[in-house]
Formats: sequence, C-alpha cells, structure tokens
Amino acid sequence: MRRSALRHVTLALWLSALAASACASLAPDASTDHPHWVDGWAASPDSAGPPLAASTVRQVVRISIGGAGVRVRLSNLYGSGPITLGPVHIASYAGGSAIRPGTGRALTFGGKTTVTIAKGADVLSDPAAFPVSALEELAVTLYVASGAGASTTHLLGQQTAFIASGVDATTAISLPKAKPDDSRYFLTDVQVAAAPEAHTLVALGDSITDGAGSTENRNARWPDALAARLHADPAFSTVAVVDAGIAGNRILHDGADPFLGPSALSRFERDAVDASGVQWVLLLEGINDIAAADVLKTPEANVSAQQIIDGMKALIARAHAKHLKIWGATLTPFAGAEAPFYTAAGEAKRAAVNRWIRTGGAFDAVVDFDQAVRDPAHPERLLPAFDSGDHVHPNDAGYKALAAAIDPHLFTANQ
Repeated sequence: MRRSALRHVTLALWLSALAASACASLAPDASTDHPHWVDGWAASPDSAGPPLAASTVRQVVRISIGGAGVRVRLSNLYGSGPITLGPVHIASYAGGSAIRPGTGRALTFGGKTTVTIAKGADVLSDPAAFPVSALEELAVTLYVASGAGASTTHLLGQQTAFIASGVDATTAISLPKAKPDDSRYFLTDVQVAAAPEAHTLVALGDSITDGAGSTENRNARWPDALAARLHADPAFSTVAVVDAGIAGNRILHDGADPFLGPSALSRFERDAVDASGVQWVLLLEGINDIAAADVLKTPEANVSAQQIIDGMKALIARAHAKHLKIWGATLTPFAGAEAPFYTAAGEAKRAAVNRWIRTGGAFDAVVDFDQAVRDPAHPERLLPAFDSGDHVHPNDAGYKALAAAIDPHLFTANQ
C-alpha cells in the first residue's frame, strides 16, 4: 500500500491541484495521477427492491474520512435486466431533503452523465474534485430514467431517502414532494481520495452492525460511533470506518426469510477484501446462524457451534491470504428475545462460540462486545440501559458502548 518517495510527491501535487480545481471531474485513467482511494462509506447490497422508473432518489451518507475528491459505486446486483442511471449529483447535505446551494457536483461515468449497468454488475464513477471532511454528511442524488423489474437495495438504511417520481430533480435544492423511504437504492460505496497513510476498517456483520435499534438519521450505529471516536484523536484520524452490516445476515448460509443477504462466506471478497484501502476487518456474525436453527427448523439451518467456528476460520484464512488483519467480536447477549429466536440451546452455542473467539487465538485481536453490553447480574441478557427493547439489538447508548470496547491502538499494532 505504501508508495515510493517519488509517488508520494506526485500524489501530493495531485491533491493540491485537485483541491484548487474548478473542474467537476478528472480523467479516470490519467497516467500520472494516482490518488490513494479509500472507502469512506458503504452499504452492502442485500435484496431486490421495487422498480423505480422515472424517479429521482436522494440519499444521505456520512463520510468517515476526509479527502480531496470522491467517486461512487452504483450496483445493479439484484436487477432483472440492465438499468440506466443518471444524471448523478453529489452535494453537501443541508437537512430534510435539501442540499446546500452552490456545493453540488455532477458525477460522470466514462465521461458521460448517464450509465447503463448490466444485470448483476456494478460501476464506479469517474473521480470528482469534491473536497470532503471527516464525518461530513453528503447527499447523493440519482435519476432512474427507465427501470428494470427490480432495484438493488440495502434494506435497513436507518437513514431517510427521498424519492420524487416522474422528474429529473437531481440538482434541485430540495424535494418537497418526495416520498420518504428508509432503504438504500443502487448506491453501495463512496470512496475518498485520502492521505497516503489512510486505510479502512470494514465492519462485517449482521443487524447489530447494520444499526437496528438505533435512532434513525442520527448516525448512531456502532461503526458510526467508532468513526467519530477515531476522528476526535489526531493519532487515528487516518482510519476510515465502513459499515458492511446486513440485517439478518449469517456466516454459513444465504438469506432465507427472515434472514437476509448473501452469507458472510459468499460476500467476504465483495464487501471486505475488495474495499478500497482496506487493512482491517472486524467480524461480528454468528447469532443468526444460531437462531436460524429454531426459526427455520430445517436440517440445513441447524448448525453447530463448531460449524460456526469453522466458518470463522475460513474467513480468517481468506483475510490473511490477502494480508489483512481480522478481529473477532464476541456475540452479544440475546436472552429475552421473542421466541423462537432465543432458546437455551442457542445460548449454549453462543457461549461455546464466544469461548473459542476469546481463547482460540485464531483472530488477530479479540473485541469483547459481549462483555461491553451484557448485564452483570444476568450475563445472558443485554444491560437494560443498553437494550433497544427487543433484547437483541442495542440502543444508541449500547452502540456507543460497543465502539468504546475497541482499543484504538489495534490500528497501530504490528503495522
């Protein structure tokens, strides 16, 4: 990931010119410009949504690291055929459905304002000269001119999106007639041209990483809280944090109602290894593998603690093969959850998996999320002060406690 001294000089000159440039975009394949791209925000595609023909979609994202430019990735993973998107516009967010006047930039794809994405494919925009600050909220607005039979979504957005039917309103300051929605549409990554020493932590998980139970529009998920904590300390301000959580996700098996998305094993490269600038992965998965035995009641879903552990070992091996550090988070309490999600047999599996995470020595580091949010008097339960009410998902305070359980010095250990 480190460049030569000459490359550092070239990059510094590029960043300086980029920040001063009045141009909206840069040549995507310039032979002398090699910015250091890191993922600064992400939402893993997990399901097929409704068609959105002739619609403007405005989505709000909070960037976890600052830089001199951006590019975005759009996905048609769950489409039923090719889809044409564009224009696409990025601007500073001003609250509600509004953007800050005078801050917008048009994004291009191969120099064009529209792009047709094949079924199952994705596309990365050209680089755009758009300086951003860490923890800044941006609005990405796209126009769906003619939709396929299904959109590609991230179901649990925890952030209001605004959909205006029938018009291209990508540059409009506000969308007063737009309908609110709480999913992500087509947008999967915002990459930032950051400092050469910047790198990304990918939080790979299920609904607890996805932020279920947190306050909508508050960026209160634990990866959000961790990004804010790191940004507050100059020693760790070059660490970007992206959320690759999918509600209902499992390690071993793909989605089967009510479980959602491709398994961690099948999406690991797409959502973790292939993230720009990735250096660390924090894995918090397994509770849905445990619960599925009683929810789905199928032989395939009735996995053992050892099978879950073996799945974690496979992810560890694949991370290490790409020279990534992978940390294991202990599974948080879920006693009291509505039956049949919680059972005594499931609790025994959770205890066995957590024991292996803590003592197995397979992960590069262990983050004890279980200890951070459990009730000391009833360790199989969430502390009431951290419980969103369903006895599975933490509330905002609980997510802050999870973020606080991560030792920031892990980011500088053994580099």
